[in-house]
Amino acid sequence: MVDDRALEAMKQPALGIRDPYFLQVVAEIRAGLRSAFGTANPQTFPIPSSGSGAMESAIANFVRPGSKFAIFAAGHFADRAAIMAARHGAVVAKLEKPWGEIFTEAEADSFIGRERPDVVCFVQAETSTGAYQSGKAIAPIARAAGALVIADTVTSLGAMPVELDEIGIDVTYSCSQKGLSCPAGLSPFSVSPRAWELLVNRQEDGRSWYLDLKLLAQYYDPPHTYHHTPSPPLFYALHEGLAAIEEEGLQARWARHRAAGDQLMGGLEELGFTPLVKNAADRVWHVATVLPPAGVDEAVLRKRLTDRYEIEIAGGLGRLAGKVLRIGVMGPLADPDSVKFLLDSIASCL
Repeated sequence: MVDDRALEAMKQPALGIRDPYFLQVVAEIRAGLRSAFGTANPQTFPIPSSGSGAMESAIANFVRPGSKFAIFAAGHFADRAAIMAARHGAVVAKLEKPWGEIFTEAEADSFIGRERPDVVCFVQAETSTGAYQSGKAIAPIARAAGALVIADTVTSLGAMPVELDEIGIDVTYSCSQKGLSCPAGLSPFSVSPRAWELLVNRQEDGRSWYLDLKLLAQYYDPPHTYHHTPSPPLFYALHEGLAAIEEEGLQARWARHRAAGDQLMGGLEELGFTPLVKNAADRVWHVATVLPPAGVDEAVLRKRLTDRYEIEIAGGLGRLAGKVLRIGVMGPLADPDSVKFLLDSIASCL
């Protein structure tokens, strides 16, 4: 759900891409993103795309033909990253586990030691399963082996700890429409100084022009060289969304999302739903992925919720299609009254 403040901000005049006020908005967005990401990375800015476009940008800029790309795969979006890497000519090595599980430090050590990859990728908050892999079991081992670390933080940013610098993540991408509670269309991106140095020292051009981070950075940094035409309303919305996070406080926002998620999962279990991710400590706080009670058709339940209450919840993706429900409580929806209304509505529709 988009925050009302973000929607209201989109009514401001659409200014030119070098207008001083607009450039000030951009600068404040970059500062707000650094705070939310938990990083001091200078090269932190929004990519003009959805989260999948930002994923492609990460692959296009840091994966070269013939490079070894190691992916920790236990969900739909990890598989998507592997497909993109293969299309860019990488040699892909996958460590797979059942969807909904996370990887241990011992598994990461064995996998990385065996494959000796150039790039290691993992999904911090897997939207398809509701599993949370902070990266603490993966990133230090990858960096000790000399690999670059890419993390998908599409669902975690703004609602859970991301902590790029503390964990040791080199490259990350997210989106505007989940934990940041803004419209889709901009994708926050951040690159460590280590990774940026590697990128600028490469002699060959990457395969993507539009998603070339070096070209994008020339717009975001002085002299603000034209690369593409930004959408001012989307920037205004993101600016206001980040301002709302700053006013609430990041720790308080995380606590609110965690409380809402606990309330939702507890209520769903009382109604007979079964969490896909067994260990509560391994769950994304604000995305409940559950198996419905015996005899309940998830598609029928979702249609009833829409028809009766104008509530939309998601079904499963990929190999979980038709098997699970995925329910997000993000931003304005991470509220006790909203969660109670949702649980009462689901109970009525069973």
